[in-house]
Amino acid sequence: MSTTASDPLAALGSLPGVPDAVDSVRKAVDRVYGHRVMRRRSNEVTAEAALRGSRGSAALAGADWNLEEVRRRTDFSGEDEARMVGAALRLTAEAGQLLSIWRQSPLRVLARLHLVAAGGATPDDAVGRPRLAGESVDEPLIEAPLPGAEEVAGRLEGLSRLIIAGGGAPALVTAAVVHGELLALRPFGSHNGLVARTAERIVLIGSGLDPKSICPAEVGHAEQGRAAYVAAFEGYTAGTPEGMAAWITHCGRSVELGVRESTAVCEALQRGAA
Repeated sequence: MSTTASDPLAALGSLPGVPDAVDSVRKAVDRVYGHRVMRRRSNEVTAEAALRGSRGSAALAGADWNLEEVRRRTDFSGEDEARMVGAALRLTAEAGQLLSIWRQSPLRVLARLHLVAAGGATPDDAVGRPRLAGESVDEPLIEAPLPGAEEVAGRLEGLSRLIIAGGGAPALVTAAVVHGELLALRPFGSHNGLVARTAERIVLIGSGLDPKSICPAEVGHAEQGRAAYVAAFEGYTAGTPEGMAAWITHCGRSVELGVRESTAVCEALQRGAA
């Protein structure tokens, strides 16, 4: 993040194109929440959004499974892709349990998310803590320069302070910055992308924008494709106003595509076809 405003997240909300993205997301979310199915069967929509969001996040991490395979599968041990899908499913299930802790101690939540994602696949002493100097990171999708451990610790602390302080930033802006900063830092030895996208989900839920978690941004990130995801992220790491705006609007479009997915689920439930 490269801004010196007293409320840097709120300042990002005024970048060119960002207010329009925020407004577009708000209208899209309001429309799906107003769907008649949401009055009676919102729990089913939430469950389906969780499944589809998990599939999307895993796809970005290299495990691009068919939705029905994710739905059918019960054993996610074994090969690397299966473990990645299992990690994404566990994180989505965990996200809703961590909202109250997130507002008080985001770093505790991030540690918990990494613990859940790793699921025993990482040596015990490396799970649930930021990496130390000299420790490697397994994150093949993101090739940006890796910050040193000291920089990671400082920037994580700064991000935590911003989240705890709150402020006037729209939920989309805060979620995009949390997501982008965690991707940039890659604070853990593994599963950073999954953790970053789960943290984005937590912000969107906890902010009140998507309290029932029916607008899975992970679906939209996956639908736009890995190349577009990386290109937009490069705008974040550049730190320019244009780059930051491009990343935030990319995240906004991802939420809208998640809304479209859940709207289709609502329509299917209404027809009795889901």
